[in-house]
Amino acid sequence: MGNHSEHWKGQKWKKLRQNLFRLQKRVYKAVRAGDLKKARSLQKLILKSRAAQLLAVRQVTQLNKGKRTAGIDGKSKLNFRERMELVETLNRHGHDWKHDGLREKPIRKKNGKTRMLKIPTLADRAWQCLAKFALEPAHEATFSADSYGFRTGRCAQDIQKRLFNHLKSNVNGINKRIIELDIKKCFDRISHSSIMDRLLAPACLKQGIFRCLKAGINPEFPEQGTPQGGVVSPLLANVALNGIEDIHTSLRYADDMVFILKPKDNAATILEKVKKFLTDRGMEISEEKTKLTRATDGFNFLGWRFRVRKDGKFSCVPSEDNHRAIRQKIKNIVNNSNYGAKIKAQKLAPIVRGWRNHHNSCDMSSPRDSLWFMNRTANRKFRKEKKVNRYQANELCKKAFPKVGYKQNQHVNVKGTKSPYDGDLVYWSKRNSRLYSDATSKALKRQNHSCGHCGLKFLEDESVHLHHVDGNHDNWKTKNLSAVHQSCHQQIHSLQAKRPVKDRVYPGAV
Repeated sequence: MGNHSEHWKGQKWKKLRQNLFRLQKRVYKAVRAGDLKKARSLQKLILKSRAAQLLAVRQVTQLNKGKRTAGIDGKSKLNFRERMELVETLNRHGHDWKHDGLREKPIRKKNGKTRMLKIPTLADRAWQCLAKFALEPAHEATFSADSYGFRTGRCAQDIQKRLFNHLKSNVNGINKRIIELDIKKCFDRISHSSIMDRLLAPACLKQGIFRCLKAGINPEFPEQGTPQGGVVSPLLANVALNGIEDIHTSLRYADDMVFILKPKDNAATILEKVKKFLTDRGMEISEEKTKLTRATDGFNFLGWRFRVRKDGKFSCVPSEDNHRAIRQKIKNIVNNSNYGAKIKAQKLAPIVRGWRNHHNSCDMSSPRDSLWFMNRTANRKFRKEKKVNRYQANELCKKAFPKVGYKQNQHVNVKGTKSPYDGDLVYWSKRNSRLYSDATSKALKRQNHSCGHCGLKFLEDESVHLHHVDGNHDNWKTKNLSAVHQSCHQQIHSLQAKRPVKDRVYPGAV
């Protein structure tokens, strides 16, 4: 076991990432130049690449949020020996992969109904991740500039800013209307043939994707559906839906979509074209959920409430559902009797900071959006606990509800059809740095948007972690903070854990 552990941790991850990215960049450029034969040849190289295989296994076993979720085989994690064995399996059978069945887990929806999450095994997830490494750069070269969901380098805030550009006062947003499009059971109804016909891939990879689709079929609809829970599923949905944005001025985030209508535009004509587009792909509009709304009446989209006020000014605030969800998360922690006020404050801080960061391009000036009432309630609950006086409760609440600056519409959009695979690392690393605030943002600027551990530029494929160099998480001095990749952060702490405390060296200093 020890040898496998050393072998895994001793991999030159920086070099592996550079090798994979070099191949992906070549795939992207080949498709942009129209040389599909060369692109398919390069995709085969990615499937055979040792770098891609190792990174795929690391992604699904160490970095993904659902890494501890078991598939039908019951395995929720792999030890170092099993990881190396999986890499060898991908190497031998990656070109002819056969999928196992999927574990089904019902997920409750907001409307009270349930949808079925279909979870592949860790091995199948690793193959899907490897397939995604090969497929994504090819399709990024063809995707619309108005598509944002589940795409490297793009985020929901891009749509937020694009809506501002479409609805602000100097473009007569006050006179515009919005079609809120809802596709009925999108992931369950996508036609397999519509995906396979549009997939830019060599035959061996297409065959693997076809088996992946068939592993998650509903017996009622054997030729439709992508398994929700698969690593590659969001990409396949984007492949099938790509082009719907060309029907009319619109913005799409995966299967969520809004069309922006001027006074002269005919909503019925647009919807008819959309229906035809979706019918060709095995899908249909949900008539009861698709709505035509005046911009002045407001509409909810991606967790925000958008509206053009009567004075013509654009307004964006967190939606009621989004606000209800954060209040519930805070209540669950504050009312938990299993731990004290200090631990509650530690648990609340990342949740509140994350929520405020997500909404920092909104108008957060109202008492509701400032979480004033939740802060006050937490303060009262903290004071009721033993050994916590008024001053201590105030200090704990400052830590539990960290301030994050906001400015409506401050987000800077991604340029046109640009993609991280175009090789413009300076643009993408600087852009990625804008998505972070406060101490993390300052650390990124100090480090010239490069990782404090491995030195590589930050791209969208991996989150940035703030590392405390001396190991003391209460020490927020500038010299003690280093921005590092999530995987590098894991590597730093793994190296530290092996050494006695007195001999520990803390890498990552700025």
